[in-house]
Amino acid sequence: MIRIIVFLLGLLLSTEHVGVWAQSYPVKPVRFVVPGAPVGLTDTLARMLAQKLDEAWRQRFVVENRAGSNGTIGTDFVAKAPPDGYTIMMGHTGTHAINISLRKSLPYDPVRDFVAISLVAIAPNILVVHPSLPARSVRELIALAKTRPGDLTYASSGVGGTQHLAGALFEKMANVKMVHVPYKGSAPGLIDVISGNVSLMFPNIPTALPHVKEGRLRALGVTSLKRSSAAPSIPTVAEAGLPGYEATVWFGVFAPAGLSPELVTRLNGEIVKIIKRPDIQERVSRLGGELVGDSPDEFADFLKAQIKKWAVVIKESGAQAQ
Repeated sequence: MIRIIVFLLGLLLSTEHVGVWAQSYPVKPVRFVVPGAPVGLTDTLARMLAQKLDEAWRQRFVVENRAGSNGTIGTDFVAKAPPDGYTIMMGHTGTHAINISLRKSLPYDPVRDFVAISLVAIAPNILVVHPSLPARSVRELIALAKTRPGDLTYASSGVGGTQHLAGALFEKMANVKMVHVPYKGSAPGLIDVISGNVSLMFPNIPTALPHVKEGRLRALGVTSLKRSSAAPSIPTVAEAGLPGYEATVWFGVFAPAGLSPELVTRLNGEIVKIIKRPDIQERVSRLGGELVGDSPDEFADFLKAQIKKWAVVIKESGAQAQ
């Protein structure tokens, strides 16, 4: 009986200690890993959050870029870091939903090795075609592709990237056959679409929109289920001819598995509070993104659904990491 009382007392004291420790967090700088170069929306979102977390908790959140191997290097680094709250990361569709099916071996498991903190933002791409293509809507593009199987081409920033898989999902859902033309990056692919060497592409909105406004490209639809605030006059692919189509890029904060529930709650609460700030929402909207902010459980469920969705598309497309 005495042993049981001692055990329960120790457990109570331990629990109280964890709670007090969580409330005092952070007491030293926090490493905020970006698994890519210091460019693009992943890095921008991480730096915006880091700055606001600095201000809220009066402790440095240091953004650290660890690029390489399609995000694998930086993500694996975080997976193996101590689960103490002092290493977190800005993951995205590629690191946590695509790589597991695209690569023959992955040094981390996107579900088992991480705890989901919050989905931060979703960014749709935009379906654009060369103006000479006789298709002024998604419905017309599908009809054209059906009459010319294997004739239309679509550019992407590389095999297995979100632009490639957006095209592969389009082929699957529309039951059409097009030819994928991968490039080393988005810019050269977009140049070839503008030049008329490639029929179409699914680039990000900020990159493509100036060319659409100047008439060098024709926009047929955005790849989210609802219209983008960055281009509200452009319909979604789903409403323009392919119901249910959705192929977005998403970004979310993760920590190593084993992080205490108290710290998960503390991080989630502050990040969601930052996401709701009007100035942050306005800035991200200009970059083509839509801020989200959800609970850890909601984000974890979303992640599992995304892994399942892209696994099917990758398998049917035959895509493999190069």
